[in-house]
Amino acid sequence: MKLLSPRLAATRLYCDLPLSPGAEIVLPDAAARHAVSVLRLQVGDALNLFNGTGGEYRASLVAVNKRETRVRLIEFDATERESPVDITLALGISAGERMDYSLQKATELGVTAIQPLATERSVVKLAGERADKRLQHWQHVVIAACEQCGRNRVPAVAPVQKIYAYLAAVDRNKRLLMLSPDAGTPLKRVASAAAAVLLIGAEGGLAPSEYQAAQACGFEPVNLGPRILRTETAPVAALALLQALWGDL
Repeated sequence: MKLLSPRLAATRLYCDLPLSPGAEIVLPDAAARHAVSVLRLQVGDALNLFNGTGGEYRASLVAVNKRETRVRLIEFDATERESPVDITLALGISAGERMDYSLQKATELGVTAIQPLATERSVVKLAGERADKRLQHWQHVVIAACEQCGRNRVPAVAPVQKIYAYLAAVDRNKRLLMLSPDAGTPLKRVASAAAAVLLIGAEGGLAPSEYQAAQACGFEPVNLGPRILRTETAPVAALALLQALWGDL
């Protein structure tokens, strides 16, 4: 049986609170429910807490009752597990679990930020309160992925934008890449960069007008080989390749 690495063996929980060695804090409700009701942690059990600002805190559960779950922070570990490459994933919104899967795996693969895009071929149409609720859900997916994979900085999931508005404001100082099965340049042949934006369409890819608009804004079409990948597969394959070529895989 393969043993867990000691640094990742303890339960990891995201805690959106100021943290400091020696302090005792009450876990937020969501973290407390997960620790006690799901993981069945008991007084004396070890855990690691992180708040997204970098590093993590070794801690111990000191009280569990109906009113609160309290932990004592023991020491700070400045370990970082972030990729050396700053990658923003600009992703057309896909349906249900496909989008969740894409965001989860993108987080595990070290993406820095995520921009959900409303595109012509997006099956899911989001606006108003529905968009706000979905955004909260996606951020929770990303947080859970950070807890699992060891990251101490949480990628931001930006509010949904229409693709044309996003293209008009994109940071052109970054390497701009757009996945397309018809592109003549393989992604593996692109010169490395310290920062990049990876644009991927939803089911069915980008519409012709969106593709042309992205090119006009400086996005370089690239492919992932001769096979057409599903919308939830493409981000995983592309990010894994970029991290292997430019980053830390």
